[in-house]
Amino acid sequence: MRKFKKAFCRLQDPRAANARHDLLEVLVIALAATLCGAESCSDMADFGEAKEELFRLFLRLEHGVPSHDTFSRVFRLLEPEVFEKAFRRFMAAFAKANGVKLTGVVAVDGKALRGAYERGEKATPLHLVNVFAVEARMALAQQKAPGRNETAGALEVLELLSLEGCIVTADALHCSRAFASAVLQRGGDYALVVKANRGPLFKAVMQQFARSGKRSSAAQIDLSSHDRHEARRATVMRNTSLATNHKFPGVVAVGRLTSRRRLRGKSADTPVVRYYLLSKYLSPKRLLQVTRSHWGIENQLHWVLDVHFAEDGNRARKDNAPENLAILRRLALNILRTHPDRASIRRKIKRSGWDDAFLLSMLGQMR
Repeated sequence: MRKFKKAFCRLQDPRAANARHDLLEVLVIALAATLCGAESCSDMADFGEAKEELFRLFLRLEHGVPSHDTFSRVFRLLEPEVFEKAFRRFMAAFAKANGVKLTGVVAVDGKALRGAYERGEKATPLHLVNVFAVEARMALAQQKAPGRNETAGALEVLELLSLEGCIVTADALHCSRAFASAVLQRGGDYALVVKANRGPLFKAVMQQFARSGKRSSAAQIDLSSHDRHEARRATVMRNTSLATNHKFPGVVAVGRLTSRRRLRGKSADTPVVRYYLLSKYLSPKRLLQVTRSHWGIENQLHWVLDVHFAEDGNRARKDNAPENLAILRRLALNILRTHPDRASIRRKIKRSGWDDAFLLSMLGQMR
């Protein structure tokens, strides 16, 4: 637990000075409960009582196991910015100790917490911006989108990160000068999809591919899965004029990706063409990998959080609780992913709850 204590010991306890339960002990029990599938503060309290004997092996628990009110109070009052900073500090140390490289493709995308809305405002739930290291399969950061403005939230979260050795991907919403500049300032590169909503910039990219010029291409045929067959082709051309003529920082190349999908027993769909702005020249083969990797944030982070941690169904709404519990879930997922056991996330969660030795080995990664 040394890494955990070192990263989170700077957190200021938001409760009164006479609080009975140590803040770090509350967080450790909450994390262990989340690793085992707990979805609410009541679950955390029940889990703590069921595992009290186990926790006393490494926690003092001077006043016993905290109640659900204590867990709720802590997560409602704790400052999310400070908690998220401690999360990033812990993940940097955790990744280094476990030999996990947080470079390569880094995906940025928004996610709504469907159950986290104020009464009468179901259509406007809390919106978060997540950053995900695709190759390491680890959540790196999280930021609340101010006023549900995802572009503003993305710019804020980029300011928190070091992106050296990273290629940042995002959907067309984030294809902007401000986003590109933020990535470059943090030491990273970008591969941003550009669509017709960018007007003159999109037209200029299309025109470059329509003209003759030196280009490199590569094709890839994905193996049939889910009753579909997909062929993808990437073409890359160097470009030095967009940065000057359209004042888009850092552009050195543009890419075009053409994909065609055919469902089993049906004729092929109409080809879909996407264009990309690149701050670093990528081979067509690498562009195919980078663009496909971006969807890891949906499949390996957002989907897992909703299916295995029931994030969309979580009803925590008050004060800072939704954001803080979301950070806790991402921390738990990273720890589950790093554990050497080759079982699925679902099986690891269940086994952690059933087998005390396995749970201790999970927590032991934080030494």
